[in-house]
Amino acid sequence: MIVRRTAIASILAAGALVIAGCGMMNKAQGVMTVPLSGQNEVPPNSSGGSGTGKVELDGNVIKWNVSYSGTTGPVTAGHFHGPAQPGANAGVVVPFAGPLASPIVGSATLTPAQVDQVKQGLWYINLHTAANPGGELRGQVK
Repeated sequence: MIVRRTAIASILAAGALVIAGCGMMNKAQGVMTVPLSGQNEVPPNSSGGSGTGKVELDGNVIKWNVSYSGTTGPVTAGHFHGPAQPGANAGVVVPFAGPLASPIVGSATLTPAQVDQVKQGLWYINLHTAANPGGELRGQVK
């Protein structure tokens, strides 16, 4: 009887640790939804466009599906920038290759340092147009 109670207590304790560990997992482990707008640009712009990025970090592979509409014209460039806090600018770290019509879909292999930056929320998506060459739509990946 004592052995059975000890076993049950051990199972309950292990379950509690698993549940607690799930709560401490970084959000960057799953799919992150990234709202894109001109107000997120630095400096902000008055674009009526908007978009959403779905970003997934799977080990050292980043996958993206970026949809947008209402931009001032065709998207001429798109990429991840970093490392940067919201409100700051940074250089391009991963360019979006292929067609830039919505949706933009792709993936890339990251270095361990880049994975850490994404997990810390230090990357952002930026879409550029001819009218807004510095960026029309932006959203922080977090």
